[in-house]
Amino acid sequence: MANFKQAAVHWCVPNLTDEQAKQLYEIGITGIEMPPPEDYSKWIDRGFTIATIGGHQTLRNGLNKRENHTRIADELRANLEVAQKLGIPNLICFSGDREGKSDEEGAANTIEGLRLVAKDAEDAGVNLVMELLNSKDHTDYQCDHTAWGVEVVKAVNSPRVKLLYDVYHMQRMEGDIVNTIRENADFIAHYHTAGNPGRKDLDDQQEIHYPAVARAIYETGYDGWIGHEFSPKSDAVAALHQALQVCKI
Repeated sequence: MANFKQAAVHWCVPNLTDEQAKQLYEIGITGIEMPPPEDYSKWIDRGFTIATIGGHQTLRNGLNKRENHTRIADELRANLEVAQKLGIPNLICFSGDREGKSDEEGAANTIEGLRLVAKDAEDAGVNLVMELLNSKDHTDYQCDHTAWGVEVVKAVNSPRVKLLYDVYHMQRMEGDIVNTIRENADFIAHYHTAGNPGRKDLDDQQEIHYPAVARAIYETGYDGWIGHEFSPKSDAVAALHQALQVCKI
């Protein structure tokens, strides 16, 4: 039986005890995403891989604004050093909000910004993954459709610049999850999950059929991480165990 490498996203379960972390690791959740920097060593000592950290500030004020490029490039280069040292495979990047920019202008600016650091990412062996978010929850966010993100990634043309495909966010924006994954797998380097509606557990009270989604991801040959980015309804370990089983092939 094949199994993805699976991770918990720290902000969703920020108060895990040492015993709960041990339980997660033992059931097969062996990654953690976006822990606070002061906790990197703690999670590594627990045996976890830090699967992602934030690459730059901020979600709303991102790469689609040329005036941010120097700052963001400096932040990404600093975090690439951290990621290389600690074996972190992915840095998360953000387009930022449109603030009146057309999709064409926003894409051109984002491409320009990512090209500044693509070679640095290649040299470090670390992925820059731009996150697809829905602009219903994150009002005005520009990278809110897969096609826009793919256009940017194609233009940058680096094996280390890809997308973070968040299943929950893209279900909210465009649906057609399985076909989209199959058609765009070459441009995706990381996945997030959550139930819709509500961004809760991957249970039978939400509409996304995660076994089919997981199989589609598996059939593309993907061998990276799947991060569970949802707020558990009750017991965190039980909810993440359920998510792991649902996404097991």
